[in-house]
Amino acid sequence: MTLVGLAVVLAVGLVGPLLATPARLRLPVVVGEMVLGVVVGRTGFGWVHPDDQVLSFLATVGFALVMLVAGSHVPVRNATLRSQLGRGLLLAARVGVLAVPIGLLISGVAGTGHGLLYAVLLASSSAALVMPVIDGAALTGSRVTATVVQVAAADTVCIVALPLAENPSKALGAAAGALAVIAAGAVVAGVMTVIARTGTLRRLQQLSKRRHFGLELRWNLIILFSLAGLAQAVGVSVMLAGFVSGIVLASLGEPRRLAKQLFSVSDGFLAPVFFVWLGASLDLRAIGGHPKMLLVAGLLALGTAGVHAAVVLAGQPLPLALLAGAQLGVPVAAVTIGTNTGRLAPGEGGAILAAALVSIAVTSVASAFAARPPRGPGPASPASEG
Repeated sequence: MTLVGLAVVLAVGLVGPLLATPARLRLPVVVGEMVLGVVVGRTGFGWVHPDDQVLSFLATVGFALVMLVAGSHVPVRNATLRSQLGRGLLLAARVGVLAVPIGLLISGVAGTGHGLLYAVLLASSSAALVMPVIDGAALTGSRVTATVVQVAAADTVCIVALPLAENPSKALGAAAGALAVIAAGAVVAGVMTVIARTGTLRRLQQLSKRRHFGLELRWNLIILFSLAGLAQAVGVSVMLAGFVSGIVLASLGEPRRLAKQLFSVSDGFLAPVFFVWLGASLDLRAIGGHPKMLLVAGLLALGTAGVHAAVVLAGQPLPLALLAGAQLGVPVAAVTIGTNTGRLAPGEGGAILAAALVSIAVTSVASAFAARPPRGPGPASPASEG
């Protein structure tokens, strides 16, 4: 990877904002970035090489940062969130229960023997996608808050459950690694809370602002990369470390100045690199060479929409139910782990990621419907109802 090559990757990433500009479409920026990544990567012209060590490293950093920003969007200090905690957890549990038999059914039909893996994929969500969509569409209300809780719970649980489901023989080690990252995040949160109560944190923030030191950004990146390094050392995806770091930040209250700095580093640089790299890493041609994997991709996409849509029976509006089905980090981690261990069949990784792309497209449509204002006098839109 050269500096010119990095410029090309960032230039490709500009398609994301371009496609997201029309307000009526409400396409997430990441859709355009990933689609163009597919075009210039393995499936398309091969201009971007996802195996390049420098590009892969930058993409890993970008993934961790994307998850930090996603975790920081979880309103853990919001009293409304606490009031919707039970409902959100119940929604996530309903989806998880439905995902198990559907995952086993898909595995049986396709003959892959990966029923538990498919169940985790079906039940998963993506805070990295859903949180920005909710913020961008200005969705509010108790049901939206319940969706936030549902997504955060599903993301966290599925991140922990993924290595257990994909490689049951190492389930104990994977669980211990995930708990180690979570425990380290809890220790960091405790230390930062003590520092905040003494007033030291506030004084450092004021000093940083007055002298333009960027201290807040620096120590949050140190926390992120330390937890990400721990995650790699214990064999856990950096997405868990990023999300835990974001929750720590949210629990302390994210200053606006820090939010702008994180936005600049993430959305302006590393996040586009990650999403273009992700699209470039897909080999959709491999799916065409294995018709059974086309079936897996289709069934996973339908199953994801189906198990999430089922929560309308619990009173959740359909657009919000489908919005919670957006997938990104868990499928990426599943393919990464499966590729490294050789546990996935040829073309299966592409099928998993293709189904994730479909879920992102469904999210785009669902967000447009969720953000529609009510027509004329009458009750509020479903997304904003309490």
